[in-house]
Amino acid sequence: MQRLFLVRHGPTHAKGMIGWTDLPADLSDTDALSRLDRYLPANAKIVSSDLIRTIETANAITSRRERFDHAPELREMHFGDWENRQFSEVSEEAPEHIRAFYEDPGHIAPPNGESWHDLQARVSPKVDHLLYQAESDLIVVCHFGVVLSQLQRATSLSAYDTFAQRIDNLSVTEVLIEDGIWRAGAINHCP
Repeated sequence: MQRLFLVRHGPTHAKGMIGWTDLPADLSDTDALSRLDRYLPANAKIVSSDLIRTIETANAITSRRERFDHAPELREMHFGDWENRQFSEVSEEAPEHIRAFYEDPGHIAPPNGESWHDLQARVSPKVDHLLYQAESDLIVVCHFGVVLSQLQRATSLSAYDTFAQRIDNLSVTEVLIEDGIWRAGAINHCP
């Protein structure tokens, strides 16, 4: 059995839809980082997206783990023209569009951004490749949308139900993979 540990990066304190914007993480909670580092398996390989908030978070918990190169495929959802804007602001100018994006996730994308299905199509093949490359447990330090995309694979929940899951900063969501079968372990665990 292989285990996939999806770790959401440290908080950015941004208030808008932050996808590909490269904001640093607030890693001042060193106790939480220490607990996270101790909770994760010492022999697991570790990888992050290429955005600074995941790189810094991964650096804080890498310890003696083997590190793979940063992977741009593991970036957060691309919010396009909605990037760095608050839901209420976008809702004033495009209420039907943003409501459909959240209430019927799938093919609906922000203008010049990507849909839920686009995100999954970008992330899942990279995760599969990394799991094959790791040959052991794998820690992926990533983003809310990336965690959810892999959680949906493990639970077979609808996109809507998956999108509604709570995934806190510095939390761990586990996926157990055996004989090609994915199933969820702990979800949104904060060590």
